[in-house]
Amino acid sequence: MNIEFPDKFQPLFKPSRYKCFYGGRGGAKSWAVARALLLLGASKPLRILCAREIQDSIQESVHKLLSDQIDALGLSDFYDAQQAKIYGKNGTEFSFIGLKNNPTKIKSFEGVDVVWIEEAATVSKRSWDILIPTIRKQDSEIIITFNPELETDETYKRFVLNPPPNCITVKVNYSDNPWLPDTLRDEMEHSKTTDPDAYNHIWLGYTKKMLDGAIYAKELRKAEEENRFTNVKYDPSKAVQTFWDLGRADKTAIWFVQIVGFEFRVIDYYENSGEAIGHYMKHLQGLEYVYGECWLPHDAQSELLASERTIEQQMRGAGFKVRITPKMSVAHGIDAARTMFSNLWFDADKCADGINALRHYRYEVDPETRVYSKNPLHDWASHAADAFRYMAIALKEPKLKGLNKPDSKPKMLTRPVAGAWMG
Repeated sequence: MNIEFPDKFQPLFKPSRYKCFYGGRGGAKSWAVARALLLLGASKPLRILCAREIQDSIQESVHKLLSDQIDALGLSDFYDAQQAKIYGKNGTEFSFIGLKNNPTKIKSFEGVDVVWIEEAATVSKRSWDILIPTIRKQDSEIIITFNPELETDETYKRFVLNPPPNCITVKVNYSDNPWLPDTLRDEMEHSKTTDPDAYNHIWLGYTKKMLDGAIYAKELRKAEEENRFTNVKYDPSKAVQTFWDLGRADKTAIWFVQIVGFEFRVIDYYENSGEAIGHYMKHLQGLEYVYGECWLPHDAQSELLASERTIEQQMRGAGFKVRITPKMSVAHGIDAARTMFSNLWFDADKCADGINALRHYRYEVDPETRVYSKNPLHDWASHAADAFRYMAIALKEPKLKGLNKPDSKPKMLTRPVAGAWMG
């Protein structure tokens, strides 16, 4: 079978541990990888995992793209595209997964030959740290495709700024696609004429320093300039306060903070989704920290459908000291966070995913008028940002202000007994 590919995608047929294709819109990155994997899978049996950071249903995966390309390549007699998987007659198998919500399931794919991560710009540090060592079969490959957003995003840092050994990194734009549709070409020309900055980002694949409408843009820039994203060590003499945003179907996000003098030292961050409260209590108990108070949002006082006790009650029962964050409007909470920012120091490694969420936390923008809403956009970054906002509200409380004095000593707490949690 003689199938043409743009020159930039020839590395798809050469052995390499990592193959990264990034750039602007219209470069045919997804189209090329889908075709290449189908052809390779037809030539020999392969286990191929198609992943993205968040995939709540098969409709959000590349299943439809692969199915369409099977028809376009004339491979319908060879591949059987079922509802959740695609099988080849020679044993080739395509599976689909969301990285963020399935950290345990990811580890069951250690025998795959190829992993393709689509829309990889938002893949978190935690997801990469789980996925990469899992894919360890001899000569296995990891293929990455994405349109860049920020140069501080984990995927961009790993595979463009500091690519690992045995990595082929290729920038692909619309100009490399000989089959660019006229519709996209017209959009590109209009953007090039009317909005050069958007053209550079959307069509040429350049990163932005900050996203449009970024809520903490000024504060994050200043923290960067003052080197407050650094190595912040845990101080065993100080209690760790935790600040939560709760979710079950959505993410639960937790910031870990120590108050030392006039500094708020953000030493850790954790998030997950689809887990009961017991999972998060067990996570806390597995860390070395001695805890002060766990600050929960008001919904922690609501009864759970599957339990006779609220989250607040379950945590108290497990030995945690719990307080409920005072109610405050989103706008006032954001103002409190901005005021607090100059006193914050972040551990750059342990808080990487939380910091990245803060960089992506932004106001909604009307796509036609480009006018910013007063409401933050609700997306994957919201949960970390909400927990951060609750942290700022809680740190305004008189009791915690007292801990902010250089001569004061917070009461030390013993760690809850391991296993004393419910879920």
